[in-house]
Amino acid sequence: MAPVSDNGLAARRRRIAQLTVTGQRMGYLLYLAAAALFFTGFATNFRSGLVTAIITCLVVGSLVLAPAIIFSYAVRAADREDPLS
Repeated sequence: MAPVSDNGLAARRRRIAQLTVTGQRMGYLLYLAAAALFFTGFATNFRSGLVTAIITCLVVGSLVLAPAIIFSYAVRAADREDPLS
């Protein structure tokens, strides 16, 4: 495998950092949607479709948010260890 130039590596890090920001926004937005749906169901009554939507928001939010948080820490650690720009 050919070595990656510092310029390409910095661009790759920035791209991953942008993806982590987007992933965190999506994950937290899905958590917010789950909370809003929960309180809507709490105020009215919990129908099965509403419960399914809440669970789906929580599961998908977790699947998106967890890797985004881990990769954001990885990018920050890589920037501290080897600042390229």
